[in-house]
Amino acid sequence: MRNLSVVTEFILLGIPHTEGLETMLLVLFLSFYIFTLMGNLLILLAIVSSTRLHKPMYFFLGKLSIFDIFFPSGIVRAISYAGCASQLFFYHFLGCTECFLYTVMAYDRFVAICHPLHYTLIMSHRACIILAMGTSFFACIQATFLTILTFQLPYCGPNEVDYYFCDIPVMLKLACADTSALEMVGFISVGLMPLSCFLLIFTSYSCIICSILQIHSAEGRRRAFSTCNAHLTAILLSFMPVVLIYLQPTPNPWLNATVQILNNLVTPMLNPLIYSLRNKEVKYSLRKVLQPVAFLPGR
Repeated sequence: MRNLSVVTEFILLGIPHTEGLETMLLVLFLSFYIFTLMGNLLILLAIVSSTRLHKPMYFFLGKLSIFDIFFPSGIVRAISYAGCASQLFFYHFLGCTECFLYTVMAYDRFVAICHPLHYTLIMSHRACIILAMGTSFFACIQATFLTILTFQLPYCGPNEVDYYFCDIPVMLKLACADTSALEMVGFISVGLMPLSCFLLIFTSYSCIICSILQIHSAEGRRRAFSTCNAHLTAILLSFMPVVLIYLQPTPNPWLNATVQILNNLVTPMLNPLIYSLRNKEVKYSLRKVLQPVAFLPGR
């Protein structure tokens, strides 16, 4: 990466318009972070320890839990120039990987409901590994492109980032060059990836809904819909922040910070609840994991 900048570090000013609320926000965000770690670690432990969950859907859910752990972890740093670049890279790498994972999970539900007799053949162990590696590979390409696009610009001051982590919109404001062309390229790049994923997910669920409506029994339709509810909820929580932040015509720092907090802290915390509360297999496995801990004081 070409470094034309005389800036050696960036000062993160934090969340806009929150002066005097630092202690309250620290307690609040630390609580979110602890619940995120605990929830996703429990999901991972349940998936690894229970043979009932050794299925493609839970394999991808396990990878999603891993990235949900790292996602909020990647934005809490003291920042140098190189640290700011790496922070932006990992933020978009983790975000893109999760976006691709949601798409793969939609495909998994499509195969399970629309082609149940061929499910084990299509979603084989080899196919799951290839899909899981592919999500990270293409996310790495996307994140590398966006990082190079942002940090090939000259940064000669000021170095105060009016935000709580390094992201493309706030970094372009500090560049000592015309960024209009790069803003357009970044806008297309950032918008094209989630739009493509959304269209693939929409196609998968259109086919799923058509197949479910052909089921004659009401109980069969209810059970089929219940396997998709959690995934659809998680998709809405993940994609809406991207639309609000990167595709808005006029950036609003306060709105962006609020939405980013939802995306970075609240959504990773809610994902374990979303996928466990309406899933009997996950709840059963979690009970088995927590049962020894619950009876530990009585021994």
